Amino acid sequence: MSGPDLPGTSASQQAGEAPGPPAPPPPPPASAEAGKTEDAGDAAFWGGADDGERRRKRRWPRVLIAVGVFVALVVAGLGGLVWQRQSSYNGNIDRIKGVMPDDDARRPGPNVEGTENWLLVGSDSRADEQTTGEGNQVWKPGQQRTDTIMLLHLPADRKKAYVISFPRDSWVEIPGYGNQKINAAFSFGGPKLLIETMENLTGIRVDHYGAIDFEGFKSMTDALGGVTVNVKQSVYDPARKKQWTAGKQKLNGEDALLFVRQRYNLPNGDFDRIKRQQAFLGALAKQAADRGTLTNPLKLDRFLSALTKSISVDDGVSGGNLRSLALSMRGVRPSDVMFMTAPHKGTGMRGKQSVVFLDGTKAKGLFEAVKTARMAEWVRQNGPGNTLGTVS
Repeated sequence: MSGPDLPGTSASQQAGEAPGPPAPPPPPPASAEAGKTEDAGDAAFWGGADDGERRRKRRWPRVLIAVGVFVALVVAGLGGLVWQRQSSYNGNIDRIKGVMPDDDARRPGPNVEGTENWLLVGSDSRADEQTTGEGNQVWKPGQQRTDTIMLLHLPADRKKAYVISFPRDSWVEIPGYGNQKINAAFSFGGPKLLIETMENLTGIRVDHYGAIDFEGFKSMTDALGGVTVNVKQSVYDPARKKQWTAGKQKLNGEDALLFVRQRYNLPNGDFDRIKRQQAFLGALAKQAADRGTLTNPLKLDRFLSALTKSISVDDGVSGGNLRSLALSMRGVRPSDVMFMTAPHKGTGMRGKQSVVFLDGTKAKGLFEAVKTARMAEWVRQNGPGNTLGTVS
């Protein structure tokens, strides 16, 4: 999360650079059969095999790192807390008051019954300390922008999950401020204005909001003993003087921040950084759901403590809501989560600012599919979106 530009400056340093969020991964099968799919590769994060393991699972009810990316951390990780310590973990979670827009009459109508839409963001605080989670202020006027913006759509049957990433330099209308980069909404008016901007852009009603500063990922990554990503080709980051070698890389917390923040020298600029962030979040979720974590009470506790102290959600999200959501998604597997980037026409200039132009026609079709709960049909017609096993 390099510090994005304030209004009037260029946020995309290279052509093709566009911000972004999220990555491949997510959740779990809960039966003994789930463990069998593990041998098939990426198919299942969940174990489940011998009687001894079943007994251990009864002692430590399943922790559902539900949907890959942010939701794995913001939603499922919160909802699927270990039952015995639910109260403690739930108490760690920061709930932001007054996040949702006030004027209901100006908002999109209710979503299709049973579906849920979450706005998930990673904030750029231009500070060393995290700005979300326990004891931290989530927004300071003019000092932060959203480095990662994702819309998570959950169908009513919870058999799939769809994550749409929005380039942070997307040129959109911000209520009260005219056309600006979308991440400026957070700087101008915090989470509420960002939600209003997203609803105005997509016509989709946002049910809940979740935020984390990438600084918060350091402790989570280290609590898991690191996570592994796969780099397509060797690349040097001149801004942080970091060389990435092609192949699998095991990242500790510090390296993870360098990995997700790189903007320069990537073939497709910020578009590639979106995929890096998604890949990292997926790897984090997968590692958290690994049997080695789930069956190790101390390791699991360290991770869940770090997780719940690092995130913020709207004050309408109760521990019971999250637990119910996690349980409803316990059958979702990695292959059931689709990651995509909002349709765009590439980059260009607006004044001195390098921006991303969304493709209005294609985007409208995607947003309508979310709004009407027809994403399965949209995916059949347009393809599943980003592939993130190996990233630039």
